[in-house]
This record gives sequence, structure tokens and C-alpha cells, in this order.
Amino acid sequence: MNIIFILWLRELKRYFRSWPRLIGSLGQPLLFMIAIGFGFGPVFKAAGMGDYIQFLIPGVIAMSIIFTSVFSGLQIIWDRQFGFLKEMLVAPVSRLQIMFGRCLGGATIAVFQGCIVLFLSFIVGFHLDHIWNFFAAVGFMFLTAFLFTLFGTGIASSLKDAQGFQLIINFLVMPIFFLSGAIFPINDLGPYLYEAVTLNPLTYGVDALRGTLVDLNHFSLIHDFSILVIVIVFFLFISSYLFSKIEA
Repeated sequence: MNIIFILWLRELKRYFRSWPRLIGSLGQPLLFMIAIGFGFGPVFKAAGMGDYIQFLIPGVIAMSIIFTSVFSGLQIIWDRQFGFLKEMLVAPVSRLQIMFGRCLGGATIAVFQGCIVLFLSFIVGFHLDHIWNFFAAVGFMFLTAFLFTLFGTGIASSLKDAQGFQLIINFLVMPIFFLSGAIFPINDLGPYLYEAVTLNPLTYGVDALRGTLVDLNHFSLIHDFSILVIVIVFFLFISSYLFSKIEA
């Protein structure tokens, strides 16, 4: 278990040493909060849907989490290029432990990023229904972050080129985000679009955050939790297999 802790700590140190990356990663969530939140707020309220900021912020938090967690897989490609991955793979530890430690570190960073976005959202008028719900929300943040860290790790394990990874991830992440109900309600969608949304695992992360933070969930929290755990187990098997085949 020591290798898991070491890799988890290494990911955290690498993240906090890069403070420009930390500041830069807040630009997109802030843009969504201000431009989309206040831009569509009057329309959302006129339609009788209530305060759009309250609806939007959980989706913005999920956006920050998915981008941070998926792109953590890029570290595998960089470690391969600089030779660090080879040193890890020849160590007398299982590759599953190596992958788990890296994913745990990436998920922790994504949760930290999500918490920063949550605290910044108070500036634009967001408020929690109950302060204790914050801890439940952090739990769902971690499940969502761990799921998409596994997703990014699986893709990175199959690639050797950082540019190819970024192209593939950008192609996949944007549809996943926009088809998650993060910026629009899913109650009255057409049948085909609704099916696409319900097949998206991020939908349940967004719904769980919305349920714990502002009590506006579409599904039950137990349903959200169950789907997230099932998908995590699925991606754990897939990513473990792909990482076991990786060559430094």
C-alpha cells in the first residue's frame, strides 16, 4: 500500500507546485458562472424555473471536476516521455497499485478543484440549502472524479502522443459535459436526447451534486450513487487491463 500513498502524494505535490495551472484552470468555470449564469438567468426565471445560479453551479462544479480528472491521464504520457514511468513499471509492485495510486491522486486534485469552484460561487450569489450537505457533495465529487480519472488513464495508457491525447479528450469531454444536464434541465427533453443524457455517467454526478447542494435532483441520490459505482467498477477493469499492457 506504500506505493499507492507515494504516488498519491506525488500527484498532489506536482499539482500544488504548478500554481499558474491552478489559477488558469479557474477561468472557464468563472466564465460559465458569470456569462451563462447571469446571461440566461432572466430567461430561466421568466420560464418559472427559479434561480438559474442555484441550478447552474453544481453543473459548473462537475465541469471543473471532469476536465481536471480526465486530463490527469496526460501525466502518464509525460512520465513515459521523461522515463519516470519506466522506473515505476520495473519496481516490484503491481501495476494495479501504480494505476490506483495515480488515479487516487488525480481524483483528489479534481475534488479540491471542485471545492474551490464551489467557494467562488458564493461570490455570484450561490448558497447552500444546508451546510452539512457539503460533505455529501464532496463524496459525490470524489466518485465523479475517480470515475473520469480512470477514464483518462485508460485512454492515456493506449497512446504515446500528448497531442493525440488532447485531441481525443476534447472530442469526448465536451459532448459528455453538454449532454449531462449541467446547464439545462432534463425533465422535458425529447426521447432521443433524453436517452443520450441518461446513458451519460456524468449526468448522475451532476444530478447528485444538484441534489445534495440545492435539492434539485431529477433522480434519487441512491440511484445516482449506484450508477456511479457500477460505472467506476467497469472503468476500473478496463483501465487496469489497458494499463497492464502499457510499455514504457
